[in-house]
Order: sequence, then C-alpha cells, then structure tokens
Amino acid sequence: MNDAGEAGTPTERTMIESFDEEFARLHSRSCKLIETTPAELLYRDLSARTSDAASQSVGAHVLRSAGAVEQTFGGITSNLWDDPFEWTLPEMLSSPERVIEYLAEVEQTRKHAFGCFAGDADLLKNIASPYGKRRPLINLLLDTFVRAVGYQGRAIAIRATLSNYPPAEYH
Repeated sequence: MNDAGEAGTPTERTMIESFDEEFARLHSRSCKLIETTPAELLYRDLSARTSDAASQSVGAHVLRSAGAVEQTFGGITSNLWDDPFEWTLPEMLSSPERVIEYLAEVEQTRKHAFGCFAGDADLLKNIASPYGKRRPLINLLLDTFVRAVGYQGRAIAIRATLSNYPPAEYH
C-alpha cells in the first residue's frame, strides 16, 4: 500500500486497480446472467413486443456489452479497433456455453491490457480511439465502462421481463 509520500508517483495503481475491479465485476455479472438464463430464453427477442427494431434479447445485449470491452482493450493492446460484431452474432455464439467462452476470451484481453499499464499516470496519456481521435485513456475507459454497463443493464431488464411471462407466451 502506498503511503502519502508516494501519492501521484508513476507506479501508483490506485485508479487502475479500481477500473480493473469494476471491469472484473462487469464480467462476473455477465457470466452469472448467462449461466442463469435458460438456453431457450438466451436469444428470445422482445422487439416483437416493443417498438424497438433492434434485437431485444439477453444474449444480444450481453454480447454488445462484451463487444464494447473487447473493442477497447483489443485496441489498446494491438491498436486494431475492430468492431467484434461479426464474430459475436447469435449464430456464432448459439449456446450459453459458447457465450461464456467468448466472455472468457474478452476477460483475458482485458486483463492483458490492464497488465500493460505501468501506473495511474498512464490514464492521462492520449491514445488512438476507435473514432479516429486521440483522447486520454481514462476517458476511453470510462466511456467503455458506461456503454458496457448500459448494455448489461438492458440484458438484466430483459431477463427479468422474460421471467414474468408465463411459458405459453414464449411460443
């Protein structure tokens, strides 16, 4: 633990560790959500019951959440800001087990990126972003976290909604 005399040193990792813990919690919640969602409900689409044209399923929103994390941390480690949309389609990740495997891959990418950060001072460095602009790393991490949590929250809400429909409603 750093004492007050070391605060602000390049090797202090207080903020990095905080981000690391929050992203790890995000991963854990996504895994638990997938593990507790029956396979037949994973991609049950609520968009037919709503005016939203986008897919409204637990699986789709968990994949969007993980995709945001993958894009950011893959970009940080390799400077390739590929959108993971193509390999995160429900057709590719058709079962809870496949989704969990994908989530584990994303978590490994994220952990690798966090291992590359020397200290909290790195959070102030300007880096390339998927939008073509250079911006402070801390801003990119915050934006990614907010987007990922938003998608995860939608997945949780959909799961709760699906739990409230009687089985006959699913056919």
